[in-house]
Amino acid sequence: MKRFVLIFVISVLALSSGAQSKYALAIHGGAGVIEKSKMSEASQKLYREALEHALYVGDSVLRNGGTCSEAVVCTITELENCPLFNAGKGAVFTNRGTNELDASIMKGCNLSAGAIAGVTDIKNPIVAACEVMENSEHVMLCGAGASEFAKTRGLEIVDPSYFYTEDRFRSLQKAKEQEKKIDKHGTVGCVALDQFGNLAAGTSTGGMNNKKYGRIGDSPIIGAGTYANNQTCAVSCTGHGEYYIRLGFARDISALMEYQKLDVKEACREEIRKLSVLNGTGGVIALDRDGNIAMEFNTPGMFRGYIKSTGEKAVAMFGE
Repeated sequence: MKRFVLIFVISVLALSSGAQSKYALAIHGGAGVIEKSKMSEASQKLYREALEHALYVGDSVLRNGGTCSEAVVCTITELENCPLFNAGKGAVFTNRGTNELDASIMKGCNLSAGAIAGVTDIKNPIVAACEVMENSEHVMLCGAGASEFAKTRGLEIVDPSYFYTEDRFRSLQKAKEQEKKIDKHGTVGCVALDQFGNLAAGTSTGGMNNKKYGRIGDSPIIGAGTYANNQTCAVSCTGHGEYYIRLGFARDISALMEYQKLDVKEACREEIRKLSVLNGTGGVIALDRDGNIAMEFNTPGMFRGYIKSTGEKAVAMFGE
């Protein structure tokens, strides 16, 4: 909290001395078999409200002079606290009936990054990832070591039973019966451009439903599931992580913009094309330094939304 207050004060002072006024923020709540015909009106309403609330939180941080990384952390924390999404409270179960959480964050201004993987007792993994970035010499910590570090930083540690939700547990039982591991309500992420022209990206997940052997996907891997560079864009991914790792998906979008001079939408579409060629599935959100937003996916739907300083805002779930 002290760190947030300090950054907020510095941000307000910088803003008063001539920083740019525009900002933008985009979020995703997973991509997959999200079909309108298979979701009740009540369920659609719950997801829409959750996405809109997360956007409101992020917008409040940016509108009041907060930094892009603070906006990313605050926004993803809200999504982690919502049991509708596969992150934090709503994390899916492993084959052993446990919850293993991953998260990462990256700043575009200096390429600093932090990530945690395979943790079972940190309430908000994105906060822990930020602590790794800001207050350690490392980029990624995993398992018990990550939890030990989180305790030294005063983060909220919970009993693993906190992550239990009946809906996710039923999904595990069904997955075991059908041997179908991919859950349709996935990973959460956020990309933000603040009023100082800086970009940041973050991603948080419970991984694959029914995963085995300590599997870790792309979400905590910088350059695969998360990437940010002020010269190009901020990227957060969701989907079948193994393919995103093989492609270096998030970093490749930045490279397409840097070396081939594609715009952010063109770069995201090209990377989704590469994903499709490999028969991988998923989606991506990205934001460039001018506030242009891309939201691309090759699945029936992706929970997503964005908001800009101009007041422009949108929330969508299906292929519209």
